[in-house]
Amino acid sequence: MMGPVLLVGCGKMGGAMLGGWLDRGMTAASVTVVEPFEANAAVVAELGVNVIADAAELDADFVPAIVVFAVKPQQMAAVAPTYARFANEAVFISIAAGTSIAAFEGYLGSHAAIIRVMPNTPAAVRRGISVGCPNTRVSDDQRAACHEMLEAIGEVGWIDDEGLMDAVTATSGSGPAYVFLMIECLAQAAIDAGLPTELAGQLALATVSGAGELARLSDDDAAQLRKNVSSPGGTTVAALEVLMAADGLQPLMTRAVAAATARSRELAKGG
Repeated sequence: MMGPVLLVGCGKMGGAMLGGWLDRGMTAASVTVVEPFEANAAVVAELGVNVIADAAELDADFVPAIVVFAVKPQQMAAVAPTYARFANEAVFISIAAGTSIAAFEGYLGSHAAIIRVMPNTPAAVRRGISVGCPNTRVSDDQRAACHEMLEAIGEVGWIDDEGLMDAVTATSGSGPAYVFLMIECLAQAAIDAGLPTELAGQLALATVSGAGELARLSDDDAAQLRKNVSSPGGTTVAALEVLMAADGLQPLMTRAVAAATARSRELAKGG
């Protein structure tokens, strides 16, 4: 890492990031957390990390190399300008959905190095994926440090066109909810087919999580894995004829991601 890290906000995602950093060997002494909520702050303190309630409590000579904003988007306009004094030294990382790089340049100054990031909730178990988009002030070293930090909670991808961040948000940011819904729907379908509720839930959860892990570890792509399970004339093919019909899963998923992408764009415009 490049130097001291200042984490602003330590809720679910901020906490997941902090846990990942510590697991990967970052020392507690190298991180300072700003967290006004006592319950969250207590959890941070138990980790041995310095936690304060407000930026006004920072030592006058404290200069972070990295500032991570992990607060809600609607709080950002009030929170971010407080840290503009670090813009000459630090790179700023934001995980706030719908808050553009231009907005942060307004909060922090046009000279600030800013990386907009979209992580997702599997970060809590170090199996997330994050996509970053830097502005032109971010150095190679700063980008590499950000990459290393994000790897602590899962895989990392990069884009140069910020306009793609809405589609990223709709795909991976919101995507875990789609998978959770699939588990719910598969379990309900099993119940409707006559299975006991508890067994139906167990089968749905194990099937989805196991299939995901198989896809992650296999050299075959998802299409080939699907074919591997599909014996001609068998039960799987009968189900896939429904799911792969003209009005099946693909057009439904395409509409869902398009709707989430459109909403992400609206939020970015203050809608």
